[in-house]
Amino acid sequence: MKIQRIDHVGVIVNDLSAAKEFFLDFGLEVKGEWEMEGELMGYAVGLNNVKVACIGLGTPDGQTWIELIKFYSPSDEKDIQQPLANTLGIRHIAFTVEDIEAVVAKLKKKGTEIFSEIQQYEESYKLCYVRGPEGIILELAEEIK
Repeated sequence: MKIQRIDHVGVIVNDLSAAKEFFLDFGLEVKGEWEMEGELMGYAVGLNNVKVACIGLGTPDGQTWIELIKFYSPSDEKDIQQPLANTLGIRHIAFTVEDIEAVVAKLKKKGTEIFSEIQQYEESYKLCYVRGPEGIILELAEEIK
C-alpha cells in the first residue's frame, strides 16, 4: 500500500458564492461546479435526505484542489464557527505563495481579515494567517531562497 497524495480538501460553507469569490480573489480557478443528491450521496456521507452544491477550485497547475460544499439538506444547526488556534480538528489550509506581501495586500484590499502580520520563520519561510468567509483560515507561506 502506498499513499500517492492528498486528492482534495472539502470545506463546508453556508454562503457558497462568498467562499467561491474569496478563493477566486486568492488566485484559485474554478475547475467544476455540480449538484448532488440522493441515496448514494447520503450513504457516502452518513446523512439522510442529502442535497448539496459543490464548487471545485484548484491552483493553475492543477496540483491542489479544494471542494466548497453547500448542504441544502440537511442543514447544520450550529451555524458558522470561528475556531481559535487551539480548537480541536482541522485548523487551516496552507498554501505556498510567491510574493507574500503582494498576496496579503490584495486580500486586505478585498476586506479579508489578516490576523497575523507577515512573520519570518528562521531562514526558511515568511508566514501569515488570514481568515476568509465563514471562518476559513489560510496559512500563507513564501519560501525564502
